[in-house]
Amino acid sequence: MNVSFRGGTHGSVDMDALFRNYSDDLRRYAYRRLRDREAAADLTQEAFLRYVASRHDERSEAGASQFFLWRIAGNLIVDLVRRERRQGRTVPLEQAALLADTAPLADRRLIARQDFATFKAALDALPPKSRAALLLNRMEGLTHAEIATRLAISPSMVSKHIMKALRVCLRSLEASDA
Repeated sequence: MNVSFRGGTHGSVDMDALFRNYSDDLRRYAYRRLRDREAAADLTQEAFLRYVASRHDERSEAGASQFFLWRIAGNLIVDLVRRERRQGRTVPLEQAALLADTAPLADRRLIARQDFATFKAALDALPPKSRAALLLNRMEGLTHAEIATRLAISPSMVSKHIMKALRVCLRSLEASDA
């Protein structure tokens, strides 16, 4: 952490020394509560940043600084746990493949096949420019301007074609679910 906050008066807390003395303990504390090394490291840095941002009295005692740091970290942990409960815990992309069900159940495969057939039929029923605009955008990743050039239409028409195609496909899927 490259924050140096040294007060000019005798007895003030040296932020570098505070970080050296307490960052490892604070990180371990956060890890014990969160069981996530990256989150614990981020939380430790955030605690020190908030401590620096909230310091009004540069002459605070080292013991009081330590207590205040732990209080900040505890509050951050509570906030993080509450947020994860509301939003669900995020998983790094590298770990997502490990969590994915590689063999979906038979009923899910059947539903997916039916949805694909419904979607394909809806696509096939679209006017050619609407179908092309949607596929070029979603499958090829082309921008509206690039699609406009390919289809010899304006970018605003590309938007209209894509929106029409999406509405038709969505209605088809919704009708098949009913």
